[in-house]
Amino acid sequence: MVLTTPLLAYLAKLGPVDVVCTPAASALLANHPAVREIIRYDKRGDDRGASGFLRLASSLRSRQYQTAYMAQGSVRSGALAVMAGIADRVGFATSAGRAFYTTRIPPVDNVHHAARLLSLGTRNPLADAPRETLRPRLYPSSAETSAVEGVLGVAARDARLIALAPGSVWATKRWPFYAELARELSALGRVVVVGTDADRSLATAIVAATGDTAIDATGKLSLLASAELIGRSTLLVSNDSAPLHLASAMNTPTIAIFGPTVPEFGFGPLAERARVLGKTDLACRPCDRHGPQRCPLGHWRCMREITPDSVVMLARELLP
Repeated sequence: MVLTTPLLAYLAKLGPVDVVCTPAASALLANHPAVREIIRYDKRGDDRGASGFLRLASSLRSRQYQTAYMAQGSVRSGALAVMAGIADRVGFATSAGRAFYTTRIPPVDNVHHAARLLSLGTRNPLADAPRETLRPRLYPSSAETSAVEGVLGVAARDARLIALAPGSVWATKRWPFYAELARELSALGRVVVVGTDADRSLATAIVAATGDTAIDATGKLSLLASAELIGRSTLLVSNDSAPLHLASAMNTPTIAIFGPTVPEFGFGPLAERARVLGKTDLACRPCDRHGPQRCPLGHWRCMREITPDSVVMLARELLP
């Protein structure tokens, strides 16, 4: 959803833009100036099953939309656009729901995914686009500001924050040296750990490594509030995971650590000041589009051989 926002900004120049998305994704688009209306599709809750699908399709049909841009690409969303009577349906030629599309755009390899999504609006594959055009945008409100201040507390509100995002749903994407890194970076600013409840144990180790000076924000903030916190930070160090894209949206200087995956898949940082760390001398890398739960070869060198010192060196370059 974050990487879809450049497409939304492009389409908003052509006319009003409404977005159908899940409740979780909808929260990210709150306050977004490119979006006229967010239509929530709670497919696992109130809108589950065939009755929920048909009810939403009927509601969309009554709005008489002319065009649907199928950024998500599923069979369900494609079928929904057909049932809603939307005649012009634009999506990727490789998407699962491509049989429902009237215009199929071939996605380009080795470009950022934001460019691929933007190509749905231009209706032409994009081999390249200006970085500023591709950079996503999010718009936290005063509610998110208040939530962040509550987590930081009075003592840290004016500190130079250095955000760390140690988590990932894919085990081999989790660089193992965040605690050691935090110990070094705590001399340069106040370390704050961002992530979900699932990252709490990682955050606990990081806080302990800094002598309890780091702030654990894992599981305490919404995605949009996490974007606000990252936006306040002078630097984010992240794996190939969601916080990386939040930093791009808030234009926070970023160090992105890539292990089993590579930025060429289309999910690298887009902040104006960003660096990517990855082992370029391994024949086994990349080994997976997402990152397996275990290293196929058992050595996990792609992450283990990226040292904390190398990250600290880049941090010193990027910190003001």
